[in-house]
Amino acid sequence: MIPRYSRPEMAEIWSPESRFRIWFEIEAHACDAMAELGVIPKEAAAAIWERGAFEVERIDEIERETKHDVIAFLTNVAEHVGPEARFLHQGMTSSDVLDTCLAVQLMRAADLLLADMDRLLAALKSRAFEFKDTLCVGRSHGIHAEPTTFGLKLAGHYAAFARNRARLEAARTEIATCAISGAVGTFANIDPFVENYVAEKLGLTPEPVSTQVIPRDRHAAFFATLGIIASSIENLATEIRHLQRTEVREAEEYFSPGQKGSSAMPHKRNPVLTENLTGLARMVRSAVVPAMENVALWHERDISHSSVERMIGPDATVTLDFALNRLAGVMEKLLVYPDQMQRNLDRLGGLVNSQRVLLALTQAGVSREDAYSLVQRNAMKVWLEGRDFRKELESDPEVVLDAAALDTCFDPSYHTKRVDQIFERVFNVG
Repeated sequence: MIPRYSRPEMAEIWSPESRFRIWFEIEAHACDAMAELGVIPKEAAAAIWERGAFEVERIDEIERETKHDVIAFLTNVAEHVGPEARFLHQGMTSSDVLDTCLAVQLMRAADLLLADMDRLLAALKSRAFEFKDTLCVGRSHGIHAEPTTFGLKLAGHYAAFARNRARLEAARTEIATCAISGAVGTFANIDPFVENYVAEKLGLTPEPVSTQVIPRDRHAAFFATLGIIASSIENLATEIRHLQRTEVREAEEYFSPGQKGSSAMPHKRNPVLTENLTGLARMVRSAVVPAMENVALWHERDISHSSVERMIGPDATVTLDFALNRLAGVMEKLLVYPDQMQRNLDRLGGLVNSQRVLLALTQAGVSREDAYSLVQRNAMKVWLEGRDFRKELESDPEVVLDAAALDTCFDPSYHTKRVDQIFERVFNVG
């Protein structure tokens, strides 16, 4: 987590001040619940809220001696609360605080990421409708295939991020669990009422079986979801990078006044933002395997997961937050060149209509095998010698299609006749 790729609101979730504030709230809410049960005096619970405070520097100082962060925190809070601090942490264990806190942090991070995705989805939808009918060539294996529209390309990416948003909502629900069950998760020294109470106050749900730690399959699912979102970011970024290549030039990142593309070559306009997004996506995905490896802990708990989560929690969420906002900005300002799209569409002399000719010949009574050979024979003249596809077909006596039939085969609107239906599926609008 470095400042270059951090946005303040997401970074704040992972600051020591925020973490300790959540720890304090967990402990104080637990005291309120225990006071209701009569386990501790209500005056003590009130005193903890009234006088409870902490200093990050002091906690760090104490931890250097105790080698235990939760004990250091409790010691520092006790310095402020006084005698009533003896009722803090009654029947609880460190994981009750740490795991519940992590759940709160990941839940809050998910809320920011969902908002980020809303911005990106809005940009994709707007640009998809803007270019719904803008013809461009579709490519398979990087080679010209058949016509499509640029709006349809963007609609596909919109659908992917809509799925990702649903996945993230599900992951947020799954991760938002609270564990206040004490050593080895048996509730021997603390009433389940306390867990329910704290969970409600923090917007969480009680973990059914916490075994002292919240099961890490929940966290694995959360980080796997972040990894999928990152892959979708890279997918769109890679498309833009290709479209910006000099040989293609169908779209490019916005190039602001005063921006420089190269220290050596003044003419350069490089796709630096989408290249950056490709790298950031790799970093987010790098959190997925460690999160999955954290699932297998010894017996009721160990802390092999702890060091991993202290890194991947902040790094993955902060990086993805930055990446989603960067991608939204790219899409909002993306420069699109329909004329160049048409030029590229025409580059192969009409070969993008080869399937239409193939199908027309089969409809005219030619076997599929013979029709394929006829079309390919003429297509290769265009491919290798730069000829005009339609003219080659017209001069081939074995191509039994008249001018009207060939007009139909070369009509670009044929390829876009279902675009409205696809948009209705994706956006639920006409």
